[in-house]
Amino acid sequence: MRVTALNQDLTDDVLKLMDLGAPYIRARTSSDYWLYARLFASTCPVALMDGVVVGALIAMRSQEDPREIYIQDVMTHPDHRRKGVAATLVDVVRRQGREWGCRRIYLTSEPDNAAAYAAWTSMGFANTPGDYTANGVAVTRNFKGPSKDRAVFELLLP
Repeated sequence: MRVTALNQDLTDDVLKLMDLGAPYIRARTSSDYWLYARLFASTCPVALMDGVVVGALIAMRSQEDPREIYIQDVMTHPDHRRKGVAATLVDVVRRQGREWGCRRIYLTSEPDNAAAYAAWTSMGFANTPGDYTANGVAVTRNFKGPSKDRAVFELLLP
């Protein structure tokens, strides 16, 4: 597996990969991924196997607190899951965060996404305390807007 930063040549392939993530991932447009490649390439690693995109992570440094990185989406092709692709991509972002002096990486997930919960906790992310618990997962009300409750996970950086 080879990991590279998202670039404009990969945006259509990343879009196709993200389309496979429904219902938990809502793919953006090709112009969005093109813009992510221009603005956030250092926190948008892409995993390739034999030249084919098998994983992608879209993250950005917070404008509210530059010591934080928010992971928007992570997707591994179904044929390549449980092979360390997502963990490798998270490690790229973790290294970049340390280089920048960031204190945490965080992300959100739908409360019923048990696979995501298992993946994040296996990578060292902690489910942050929320307003209520659903199926053993702490959930924060309205985290992404009205009626958009989310489980929040964070990875603290040394």
